[in-house]
Amino acid sequence: MNTDIDIQESNTSIYEDINCFLKYLKQMGATGADIQQTSLQCLQNWKQPIFQKQASEKRVKKQFPRKQESVSRPEKQRPQKQIFKNSNDTLITLLKTVKSCTKCKLHETRTQIVFGAGDPKSHVVFVGEAPGFDEDKTGKPFVGAAGQLLTRIIHAMHLNRDMVYICNILKCRPPNNRRPEPDEMAECLGYLEAQLDIIKPDIICTLGSTASQALLNVNTSITAMRGRFYDYKGIPVMPTFHPSYLLRNESKKKEVWHDMQLVMKKMQDSIPK
Repeated sequence: MNTDIDIQESNTSIYEDINCFLKYLKQMGATGADIQQTSLQCLQNWKQPIFQKQASEKRVKKQFPRKQESVSRPEKQRPQKQIFKNSNDTLITLLKTVKSCTKCKLHETRTQIVFGAGDPKSHVVFVGEAPGFDEDKTGKPFVGAAGQLLTRIIHAMHLNRDMVYICNILKCRPPNNRRPEPDEMAECLGYLEAQLDIIKPDIICTLGSTASQALLNVNTSITAMRGRFYDYKGIPVMPTFHPSYLLRNESKKKEVWHDMQLVMKKMQDSIPK
């Protein structure tokens, strides 16, 4: 019998899953664990996760119980999203694919990929153009000056970065922060589409002309596009100016705030009464 070998292979698979998930949490911006007494008490009240072995897959599918009570913000008043649909559709699996991507020349100059960060169950996803210098160093989207402005915009919407999801068309930084080239966007757009298929947001907000044109497959200028919703696979899309543009043109902030007010109203309307 190969009982010992089977156990060793099973343990190796579990270790790989844990290692992959921890790397995913790092990409999502996690820096530690909450060990406050109230949080530990909440964990003690949880049931043990249920593991079901899939006959056709080596990986283990995890089914996590819903929390008995919330210790932070209240549950959204809508059906719970199915995030872990299967091992091939999770953000974790997608992250592994993106990290090993060599489809375009940007993999030769990147420090690391910038996958995305935030709540994978979020109502709204912000989509930018590409990582910059600071993002390439940290592996997190929108952490430079433009990212700080985006954070203030999100706060003005009565949200925070942990309540939305932020990502880019490109997952690798173009050299010297140049504009993404068509072939680079063509190779990388599929990863963004996969992220959106998994997250299934209620609203997408595209930041700048490059992100808006790439996702919606149009050539219209951002000035002409902003201020109204477009459709992406049944999801409303609001194009608006990129935060880096606002840093150079502060007078345009009022137009972005108008766009965000439309997004907030659309979000409110999407919640069942």
